[in-house]
Amino acid sequence: MKKWLKRIVIIIVIGLTIPALVYHLGLREWCLHWGTTSAEAHRALPGDELFPAYTGEATHAITIHAAPEKIWPWLMQIGQDRSGFYSYTFLENAFGCDMPKVERLVPDWKPRTRGEAVWFCDPKRYNGEGKMIPAVVETDRSFAMIMPADWKRVERGGPAREGMWSFTLQSAEGGNTRLIARLRNGPPPTLGALMMGRLFWEPAHFVMEQKMLRTIRDLAERS
Repeated sequence: MKKWLKRIVIIIVIGLTIPALVYHLGLREWCLHWGTTSAEAHRALPGDELFPAYTGEATHAITIHAAPEKIWPWLMQIGQDRSGFYSYTFLENAFGCDMPKVERLVPDWKPRTRGEAVWFCDPKRYNGEGKMIPAVVETDRSFAMIMPADWKRVERGGPAREGMWSFTLQSAEGGNTRLIARLRNGPPPTLGALMMGRLFWEPAHFVMEQKMLRTIRDLAERS
């Protein structure tokens, strides 16, 4: 291998290794439990029973100066087919999600129901697989979604194995509410998928979800 090529390879390896070490040694736990108390990070939440055996979990939380019933309608509007996900729309659309940005309540959009599709991108993309299915819908309290393949298992009384994403509203002192989001996933199929998850998807989920929670907070408090 030519010297200049070796140098490029070394620079790339170092460029990937240093951020990975910084993330795993100093930032990973903070990113995985952003905004939570120790009790919230380890507390059983509605929807956990759907996915009892998991290999990855992230729990994020935020305080909202509003009652649960003022926050719930914003959660019911998430999805590419409705308000989007209140996050960095330009990043979502960089991956071809065709994500809208609607920051107002739309009365014509009815509350989500168990078994319907919540789209994460245009249904015409990714072979129509970019979606999750609501499995828990408890008004003003909890909303949990699972992957389509998991929906079939759960309906037969089995556990989810691929992914679960839940949102829980818990009343707090002073008329405030804690909005707690939890993501669970199963074992990655390959070592490469594990590395991609640790080095890219975990930090990406943190960046997008903390923006989502902060936007929901601002919208609920403003309304």
